Amino acid sequence: MQITNQDLLEWIIKPTLQALGCHQATAAQNLLLAVANQRIKPKHLNRGLGIYHIDALTHQRVWDKYLAFRPELASKIRGLASQHAFLANPHLELTTNLRYATAIAWLLYVVHPCELRLDAAIA
Repeated sequence: MQITNQDLLEWIIKPTLQALGCHQATAAQNLLLAVANQRIKPKHLNRGLGIYHIDALTHQRVWDKYLAFRPELASKIRGLASQHAFLANPHLELTTNLRYATAIAWLLYVVHPCELRLDAAIA
């Protein structure tokens, strides 16, 4: 099965950004679509999971270094995850759950990219 760019945008990206209250909708939509299509290849996301290529370490850092201190946003994002599967293997959500993966990618690229960089400053 193949998902078209229009389907990804209409059924995954737009509703996810709306659920998270994204006010930069057009820019975020275009960026996430480009990343999903690998037109943008950030060096720290080359071999990650799912359509956004987010690796497990980055995923863990998003939760530990960012969402842990923003419970309301964390709750919204956790609400996009599968109830039981997330607890058993949270990184699998990046591959199997497009809305959850989109929310995590949005955090990495749009909200606070400097805070979430994977360099020595965050490690």
